[in-house]
Amino acid sequence: MSDQKIDFIYLSEEEMIEAGVTDMAGCVEAMEEMFKLMKIGDFRMGGPNGNSHGVMMTFPQESPFPNMPTDGPDRRFMAMPAYLGGKFDMAGMKWYGSNTENRKKGLPRSILMLTLNDKDTGAPLAYMSANILSAFRTGAIPGVGVKYFAKEDSKVIGVIGPGVMSRTAFDATMAVRQGIETVKIKGRGRKSIESFIKYINDKYPQIKDIRVVETEEEAVRDSDIVHIATSSPTGDISEYPFIEEAWIKPGAILCCPAAARFEDEFIKNRARTVTDNIQLYEAWKEEIGENAYHTIPIPAVHCMDLIEEGKMKKEQIDDLGDVLTGKIPVHRNDNEIIIYSVGGMPIEDVAWGTIVYRNALEKGIGKKLNLWETPYLA
Repeated sequence: MSDQKIDFIYLSEEEMIEAGVTDMAGCVEAMEEMFKLMKIGDFRMGGPNGNSHGVMMTFPQESPFPNMPTDGPDRRFMAMPAYLGGKFDMAGMKWYGSNTENRKKGLPRSILMLTLNDKDTGAPLAYMSANILSAFRTGAIPGVGVKYFAKEDSKVIGVIGPGVMSRTAFDATMAVRQGIETVKIKGRGRKSIESFIKYINDKYPQIKDIRVVETEEEAVRDSDIVHIATSSPTGDISEYPFIEEAWIKPGAILCCPAAARFEDEFIKNRARTVTDNIQLYEAWKEEIGENAYHTIPIPAVHCMDLIEEGKMKKEQIDDLGDVLTGKIPVHRNDNEIIIYSVGGMPIEDVAWGTIVYRNALEKGIGKKLNLWETPYLA
């Protein structure tokens, strides 16, 4: 009967920090290992092809029911399940609700939780606060790209959209390229710009050259690494941040975890497109259908549209896992410009969440909760 008892641990945001969720170098290492496991197929996500970002629930523009929410910017709920093998060997699901109006209440736009489950029984092992976890794994994915593709002597970073995504991407960049000397920031509001500057000054006092610029062009020109992470409305691609080829330094990497737009001729003929997981973009294309880029504003989604239109071939897109496992070269030429699309996957949350959970167990962090002593309906 004792085998029927199920306990799990709950980890608050403070306890997640204590258990090491903000260890960016460790997170980058975990994401690198995750990509290698993905490339050999030791993982699953949702959807028919096992690569879905998740299941999203949205609300109607209008509703006859007074209590039902109506549509708005970033107004959704989402369930994101995944399993990762190898040393992780863990199943789990991230669940979140998102609403831009949260900011008026002093809350984050999205409030996230992660459940980790026994892969065999489905029993919960941990239920944890996931806002910081998600932010750090999101930043670590550009970090892996920067580690492999950015020039070793990179000194200049351009930041377009100085929000949370750019902050953790900056942390990951500093973890793998410590010679950064100059940061150029293009933002919309003074508050976000000043907050980003303060973050750099407090955490990286060695960086003395911080410049606030007025245009995307100024942020991109002469930058070795560019992080593009603006919060842009979807639907009208003309509103996505546009980056002119002539602005981009030869050999630069442009990390795109959010909306970004380039000329089609540049994408097809001169840029090198790299994805975090090409099957994720194929799954998005299957789920959304025609003109998926209007809904998911990440550059590789546009590549999927171009492939469907016969204007581009799948072979023109490189997958990061193939680079990490040595199937394709890190660089095809010294001055290639890399557009690195970052889609975000629940497998990343499971990977980093598993390590933080095991750290918590080892350090005795977290609150033990009981699901049952014996199941009533067994």
